[in-house]
Amino acid sequence: MHATLLGLLGLALLGALQAQDDVPVQSDFQQDKMMGKWYSIGLASNSNWFKDKKHLMKMCTTVISATPDDNLEVVSTYPKGDHCEKRNSLYTKTEQPGRFSYTSPRWGSKHDIRVVETNYDEYALVATQISKSTGPSTMVLLYSRTKELSPERLERFTQFSKEQGLTDEEILILPETGERLEGQG
Repeated sequence: MHATLLGLLGLALLGALQAQDDVPVQSDFQQDKMMGKWYSIGLASNSNWFKDKKHLMKMCTTVISATPDDNLEVVSTYPKGDHCEKRNSLYTKTEQPGRFSYTSPRWGSKHDIRVVETNYDEYALVATQISKSTGPSTMVLLYSRTKELSPERLERFTQFSKEQGLTDEEILILPETGERLEGQG
């Protein structure tokens, strides 16, 4: 009985690891076409911080640029109270084009980031598996070159998020920021 239980736990762990490997990456990914300004249109996550802050979240801007060693510098500007805050992240390339790693200097969490699909000039769907001491979590981001996307793109984001095990309560289409705030950010 004990061996059976251990075997089942091992299979469950293996399944969870394989599920992470099942997250696709954009075929023929072209990193140079990801550069520039994006708007965060959608965010889905099963992390505790998301559940706590979901009601406060608004659309933000993200600028992606290449570093001299061909990694990605990702600078997000988002509203916080009556001002804007910036967060800089360095996404390190992996051997697989379209897949990056990031370690949060603040929290020590490790992020496996994948550009799932994009057409570069309209939208990008990005999935992140996060590993930290409190346990793993999943995050899906929908980026757009403009502040609005077609209902089909929004539906694809929702569908993909659900395929990653996220529920309706964990999926958010971000409301636009007021122009006053955006100008300050």
